[in-house]
Amino acid sequence: YSTSHLFLKLKVWENSSNMALVPLALCLLMKSTIAIQGPCDIFASGSTPCVAAHSTVRALFGAFNGPLYQVKRASDNATRDISVVSAGGYADAASQDTFCQNTNCVIQRIYDQSSEKNHLDTAPAGGYVHHPDKPVSATRQPLTVDNGNKVYAAYFEGAMGYRIDKTSGVATGNDPETIYMVTSGKHYNGGCCFDYGNAETNNNDDGKSTMEALYFGNATGWGRGADNGPWVMADLENGLWAGNETVNNGNTPITSTFVFAMVKGGSNGFALKGGDANGASLKSLYDGPRPPGYQPMHKQGSIILGIGGDNSDSAIGTFFEGAMTKGYTTDNTDAAVYNNV
Repeated sequence: YSTSHLFLKLKVWENSSNMALVPLALCLLMKSTIAIQGPCDIFASGSTPCVAAHSTVRALFGAFNGPLYQVKRASDNATRDISVVSAGGYADAASQDTFCQNTNCVIQRIYDQSSEKNHLDTAPAGGYVHHPDKPVSATRQPLTVDNGNKVYAAYFEGAMGYRIDKTSGVATGNDPETIYMVTSGKHYNGGCCFDYGNAETNNNDDGKSTMEALYFGNATGWGRGADNGPWVMADLENGLWAGNETVNNGNTPITSTFVFAMVKGGSNGFALKGGDANGASLKSLYDGPRPPGYQPMHKQGSIILGIGGDNSDSAIGTFFEGAMTKGYTTDNTDAAVYNNV
């Protein structure tokens, strides 16, 4: 799990007159001359721009230089935005550590890095769970990425979730979209539902085809993949689907520490992809028609994280980053985004 930051190391040349070593340049970080490229830059280059981009770990645009998330501390209820250290870079975990020293902190908001400003706040009450969800701990899951950069993931432990009901730019109706996230194959369960993606705007279960969210876990109440999971599946409301039938043996479990997961919603079908985020290739897990009763789609365009569309919040999981696009991405774009992660 790393970024595509580019470094250039130039030679140390020998001065012919006095044989002294003269360094011409040392380990230049090429932020000004070579653009840092994030997943959303790749999506944009494929004419499928991000309409939502969320991460507690890093910038998803090469030029992004703002806050990734907001923490709130228990000692005095003060808040602080945690930004990237530099444009296109990682979260400033040191700022969080200083602010949260000797007290507990939670992640109050996860900012949308796209121009649509679809920021995720703690989820309100819904049709299944009739009270607001809790935020995740800001310090529960530290990790080190890309040669020593300390960051924090969003670690969901049940009864936790985020949502925005009034969005901008997100697919509605039968409009196409692609959604990806990086999660963990070591922290999951069969509860409903560890989702990231498109859901109802009224926080209720509005029936089949009113959701199109990316799910990760080993729930078996509707559909399933091979063996015992966990699987990348699509939450299309009233059903988690590993394909268009109850069992899709082609959808194999992914148990790596960092999992790249993707759902692609077309105008007449859907696709699932997944793989080890540190692996060599992205696997197609399903590509075909939707299950009966789900075509056409009736997406409503809210965004959820860690919960189901009706605020079902019994799932656990880990969220590192994710994005949603306008339009259905190509296989080449998918591969490029996977390689960027």
